[in-house]
Amino acid sequence: MTWITIDRDKPIPLTRQLYTELRGQILRGDRRAQDKLPSTRKMAEDLGISRNVVIEAYEQLFAEGYMESRKGSGYFVSAGIYLEQHARKETPPLSSGENQAESLSIIDFRSGVPDLTHFPRQTWGKMVQRACQEAPLSAFGYGRPEGRFELRQVVSRYLYRTRGVQCKPEQIIVTSGATQALTLIAKVLLGQGKSAVIEDPITQDIQTIFKATGAVLRPVSTDEYGLMTEQLPSRAESAPSFVFLTPSHQFPLGGTLPIQRRLQLIRYARLTDCYIVEDDYDSEFRYDSAPISSLQGLAEERVIYIGSFSKILSPGLRLGYLVLPPDLVERYRDAKWYSDLHTPALDQLALAMFIEEGHLEKYISRVKKLYRKRRQALCGALEQTFLGTTDMRILGASAGLHIVAAFADIPFTPALLEKLQVAGVRVYPVEEHAIRPGRHVDKIILGYGNLSEEKIVEGVKRLYSVLSVTGSLSGESR
Repeated sequence: MTWITIDRDKPIPLTRQLYTELRGQILRGDRRAQDKLPSTRKMAEDLGISRNVVIEAYEQLFAEGYMESRKGSGYFVSAGIYLEQHARKETPPLSSGENQAESLSIIDFRSGVPDLTHFPRQTWGKMVQRACQEAPLSAFGYGRPEGRFELRQVVSRYLYRTRGVQCKPEQIIVTSGATQALTLIAKVLLGQGKSAVIEDPITQDIQTIFKATGAVLRPVSTDEYGLMTEQLPSRAESAPSFVFLTPSHQFPLGGTLPIQRRLQLIRYARLTDCYIVEDDYDSEFRYDSAPISSLQGLAEERVIYIGSFSKILSPGLRLGYLVLPPDLVERYRDAKWYSDLHTPALDQLALAMFIEEGHLEKYISRVKKLYRKRRQALCGALEQTFLGTTDMRILGASAGLHIVAAFADIPFTPALLEKLQVAGVRVYPVEEHAIRPGRHVDKIILGYGNLSEEKIVEGVKRLYSVLSVTGSLSGESR
């Protein structure tokens, strides 16, 4: 008999376990067409289970066509059931390295993840309860695609106060996170035969969203200050639909665009009649100064401003927004309507109260202290651990929830990343986000928002242990 595993400790009913096991064997070809299955009595004896369990599993497989019944002869596997795709899904045995990685607790330096243990559950719960109790009847029906006016009004005041964004509530479209905001931008402004200027490197997700429209991406390099505006396409070339950038904290390298380049970019947009898309994904978390004023505040007629509450509160909320030049509002309102009608109204009302009553700014002030300590722990551990061993630089430490560590002459190849994984530390190469490959192979992204100081220090030790063993480090031995 082909081996069948039944586990009484699982929360899955025994009938379902047996059905799933037999179904998988048939699809993989372990039991072939016209093979006879053991009698229900024999199967029950072999597995030490009730015969009724086997009868129910057989009847389910018979009802779905996996087996056929012949009077007086029993059950047989039906013809034409083998599924090649299922056969390929068998899990290969783990290598010793994979077993070792599984036994370690992986320290994951993923970027952009806030510490969700500090999410203000009690306060947020009160806001949600009040929103449900106090909301007008309109909040329980189909809403406007641009979002609840209550939230748009609060967000417009908040952005002006904290980021210098100049807008009226009517210029704001509430979205289901920044991803939807980016998708709407692509839908309205891009398409076959159009192009967009985009920072290089920039997150792979954004590249994918823009490429999906059939548009051409025209990469411009970034340095320690962000987009290198002197490399913008010349006016002799066809004008792009927009220039996309992250000026307050370039992702992933972390530069802040200086005012000279901001003004140069605005002049370029006006001369070429294109828009500027400003992605302000984590500007609230700035540690050495107040948050940088927005680019939008300098040229509201040219800048599309994207914001999100995913990084500062919780990705689970899926709440973001677009601030649009007045001439684009109607087009984006229509695009939002045909995308998902509207973002959930009660969540919007809860967030409006949360911001209006000062809870958001109190929360940001509190967690900034936490993230500042974690940033210091990470930078300190890197500098102390790699002192004298290699030319290591830290980039983008002034803001956000990640830094970039650049190791001269150390390419972070897939093989090296695999060794780090086996050693129990997961890091993310900048090169994965590069449009033009080969320029950032020595850099890795280290997120610290969701790691304790102890795990950060231990993660850096594991990083060092692998780089030293592989002979990647130069300079003094430790």
